[in-house]
Amino acid sequence: MEALKLSPTVENYLSLIYVLERDDEPIVGARLAELIGVTHPTVTNTLKRISRDGFITMDKSGTHLTEAGWQAARTVMRRHMLTEWMMVRMLPWSKLHLEAHNLEHAISAEAEAALLEQLGHPQTCPHGNPLPGSEAAVASWVRLTQIPPDAKVIIRRVHELAEENPQTMAFLEEKRIMPGVQATVVEILEFNETTTLHVEQHSVTLGFAVARYIFVEQQI
Repeated sequence: MEALKLSPTVENYLSLIYVLERDDEPIVGARLAELIGVTHPTVTNTLKRISRDGFITMDKSGTHLTEAGWQAARTVMRRHMLTEWMMVRMLPWSKLHLEAHNLEHAISAEAEAALLEQLGHPQTCPHGNPLPGSEAAVASWVRLTQIPPDAKVIIRRVHELAEENPQTMAFLEEKRIMPGVQATVVEILEFNETTTLHVEQHSVTLGFAVARYIFVEQQI
């Protein structure tokens, strides 16, 4: 039986809080306002409503999902990622997140189960992020900012927080910074916070602000 249907707004908040809490990122109103594209007072009011409904707690220790919140967030994240896979042959890789974000709220439990079966129960989305319950599949991948110069890597994952920026995603797709692509770390400049890669016959320079959301597997 389908669980109580939440509004798209609540699902959007829960999915973002899920990603932040999963990765031990701070959950603060200003950050949520930036990611969602609303004002800080709007975030505050929405969080109070979500807390009242039992999906999050807010206290001195911060904002955290309750068990009901985790369950609801896992559902919307799984449906989002399955929707990305459903559209992967129809749309550019960089546009999958935004389109799935628009469609994820309409996926039913029956459609979710059918997609899981049809897609062969994938462990990650097309950007390499883990489906809920498959976090162990990506645990060995490390941030690009942790890789030393001259190392050879395979790009494995572009974090959900990078996916929130369409311009960033379009740039990464254009430069082939995508899961499965091999690259070499050419240069790391700490003073201006950039990492330069050699990817498929060309060089790409990324600021640390973006590079920290690229996860790779280092080759021996």
